[in-house]
Amino acid sequence: QVQLVESGGGLVQAGGSLRLSCAASGRSFSMYTMGWFRQAPGKEREFVAGIAGINRSGGNTYYVDSVKGRFTISRDNAKNTVYLQMNSLKPEDTASYYCAAGYTPLRAAVRAYDYWGQGTQVTVSS
Repeated sequence: QVQLVESGGGLVQAGGSLRLSCAASGRSFSMYTMGWFRQAPGKEREFVAGIAGINRSGGNTYYVDSVKGRFTISRDNAKNTVYLQMNSLKPEDTASYYCAAGYTPLRAAVRAYDYWGQGTQVTVSS
């Protein structure tokens, strides 16, 4: 079992930055592929960024096109934590952001991930 707790969300003006954190409890954190997803009201949950576990091309990352060059995902396996640095935020980035863990190759599909946090709200004002 893996428990995930997100933090770092908030209200920011367009062009600003936020860093989300996701603290994981449980064993073998480094083995899990970690993902960040987001869900806006009335929309489906969508993949934002992912980072592979150490046994699956560890350190490899993947981003949805809309955040490439603005968001960076990273992980600290010693701290059981994954981060999402978000720069140049836009109003369309407004959503609840969820951290997810899966014993899977790096994939964008929601169904590939087995464990989910409760989410943290990010609101970007124009």
